[in-house]
Amino acid sequence: MAVRQNVFCFLPIVATFSILFNSCYCFYPKLLNINASLAVSDDQSGWSPAGATWYGGSKGAGTDGGACGYGDSVERPPFSSMVSAGGPSIFKSGIGCGACYEVKCSTNSACSGNPVTVVITDECPGCVSESVHFDLSGTSIGAMAKSGLADLLRNAGILQVQYKKVDCKYPGTTIAFHVDPGSDPNYFATLIEYTNGDGDLASVDLKQALDTDGWQPMQQSWGAVWKLDSAGSTLLPPFSLRLTSLDSRKTIVATAVIPAGWEPGKTYRSVVNFNP
Repeated sequence: MAVRQNVFCFLPIVATFSILFNSCYCFYPKLLNINASLAVSDDQSGWSPAGATWYGGSKGAGTDGGACGYGDSVERPPFSSMVSAGGPSIFKSGIGCGACYEVKCSTNSACSGNPVTVVITDECPGCVSESVHFDLSGTSIGAMAKSGLADLLRNAGILQVQYKKVDCKYPGTTIAFHVDPGSDPNYFATLIEYTNGDGDLASVDLKQALDTDGWQPMQQSWGAVWKLDSAGSTLLPPFSLRLTSLDSRKTIVATAVIPAGWEPGKTYRSVVNFNP
């Protein structure tokens, strides 16, 4: 879970009209940019308004893995620290893990106005001041800045940004399945990462070696981890896994990707991926 660094609560009073209002924001930077205007949605190009903050190290990946379970993969290619925690509306209780978004800002003088692509790898449960909120890594918020002004942008407080969901593109990378350390012959769980296209998944099904026709639905365990509990009967590897993407409902099959003799804690690479 993403760690928030500071919580400021403001109680401005407008004496002229005697109107009292209260706003509370959670964010990393120590300075709040109260002059930032709301981003305007541009329906024709697909951009919508959102809020953005950042957390973790100034050139880091936020946290190692966070609430999606990717571990230190967030720091390495193809994620390369260009990641973000998502507020509830985009984290979607973990279903939103792996989704890719373009984010850009123009409301601060340090903003370049150029979009950057980030992957949802963590949760920001307290980010509810706006309907959509990105708690960016230090690396990804810095990438939105003009040359030499990354630190200035990080100190700008709550940014008003624009965003849109885009296809994930990991050229030359196939889907990876990291077997959960708690898996055993009767219980199988796996972290799924590097999915092209939608990035997030609607469903995952498993087929055992001797079951040529039947697919068994897996359940989302947490984050990007999916599980199958066989209720005491031994699962027969190798396992094939069928993935269905969340928005486009495309399906792809990683045939016998989990081999006979699989081991908990190991990662197995498929030879397939969605077309972005």
